[in-house]
Amino acid sequence: MTVLFEYPKKAYFGRIVPKSKFYEHASISAKQKELFVKQVEQITWEYKLAPETLNLNATHDVPELQIFKIVLKANEYSNDLLRLIDQAVKYPLIFEIYSENGIKVAAAYKRRSEANSDQWVLGSYYHSDLLPLQTTREPLEYSLSLSSVYEQILKTLLPLKGRQNEKIDELIIRNDLFQKKTLELRKIEKKLNVEKQFNKKVELNSTLKNLMRDIEQIAA
Repeated sequence: MTVLFEYPKKAYFGRIVPKSKFYEHASISAKQKELFVKQVEQITWEYKLAPETLNLNATHDVPELQIFKIVLKANEYSNDLLRLIDQAVKYPLIFEIYSENGIKVAAAYKRRSEANSDQWVLGSYYHSDLLPLQTTREPLEYSLSLSSVYEQILKTLLPLKGRQNEKIDELIIRNDLFQKKTLELRKIEKKLNVEKQFNKKVELNSTLKNLMRDIEQIAA
């Protein structure tokens, strides 16, 4: 379910972040720098969700949660762009991406490295549907910690919903596998549509059935 959340006024930060700042914090190539130049009009650090702004407990995995607003020059953006920004910020991030066509929310599950807790590991990116610019925001549910807020937002972006007692790490792994298998399925379907040889069509059909079975089990 696609949701645009309303964040508390006391957590508003509203600081424009120059694109050049991300060049300083990440070792990026000329091609990566071009993503900022071509795709981004403005980046704003919109909200800072932290113990002092929400009166919620920080956790080891979510000491703070940042909401970044990206205004695009056109209507398209790449996951590579989001990853470059994410890698330059040491806290979990939620992106609200604005274009003339509407708003998208995007995020990758960001966790501390098990090998080095000072480093962060980024998963796959998930994106909301395109929302109208006038979409009414919905209130967040606040419980005990910033981790619960982070998980609440992430879950609205995932194609598969959580099973009973399923932890967020397990849910993310299952969604990542679902995305991978679904992509494989689409590739096989394309090959099947153009394949002329009977033997190869039989082989592709068998692979397709196996993938469909796998996807059904993952989604259950």
